[in-house]
Amino acid sequence: MTEAFQPPADGLADLAPPEVQRLAARMAQDAFTLIFRLTLEGDEAALQAAVAGMQERANNWARAAPGDDARALRLALLASGIDQWALAYGQAFRLAALPGVSILLGGMRSALDAADDARFQQRYAAIEQAEGDAVDFKMELRRNIHLALWHAMIACDDRDEARAILAALGGMLVALVGHMPTLGWRLVADALASIQMRCLADAAAGTDLARETTEGLFVALRQALPREVSEPMFAQANQAVIAWQQSRRVH
Repeated sequence: MTEAFQPPADGLADLAPPEVQRLAARMAQDAFTLIFRLTLEGDEAALQAAVAGMQERANNWARAAPGDDARALRLALLASGIDQWALAYGQAFRLAALPGVSILLGGMRSALDAADDARFQQRYAAIEQAEGDAVDFKMELRRNIHLALWHAMIACDDRDEARAILAALGGMLVALVGHMPTLGWRLVADALASIQMRCLADAAAGTDLARETTEGLFVALRQALPREVSEPMFAQANQAVIAWQQSRRVH
């Protein structure tokens, strides 16, 4: 976010402060990443044990919140984050389903009584009702999803696989701009800046195919988005990269 821009007020910050929101996003990422890896490895026993452990940790973390509404929101943030990771990877890798995710999400709610489940559903819906609500969660979650898919894309040796991820990632970024008119393009700018920083700092996108698909992502976004959206979006991304480069030189 630029210093001049003030995001809409976060109506959920009293129940889940920014640091709690960011932790929820990271916990959701860790949970999904483990489920995805164990699913690919085909180790059913390890997957079941991991899901049971994650369910217990999620419920314990939610119960540690002060008050019923805060507990419901913590659980809703975790569930929303895991679900968004699953949707993104399902699109990018053409997965019909990830049973481990469904079992985990169901298990997280199975311990709730009727009143707690109603609160959970209300908080789950509230996360998406206003752009500015749970904004720190949304920023952390989307940045990590986008970067993970970009890393998967540039790691591909097969052009068709890489281009399939490119199409899915590009579509997600464009959809995010439409879904969140005020914050969406800023979240995309954050992703583009993060990609450029990784390329500069880690020499990522080192293969011809990785460079081709990374450049293709930037070109696709310019073509798919209206100029009045794409120009400030790319300008903000470039400003963030320049500021990051300057800070590295100072240190």
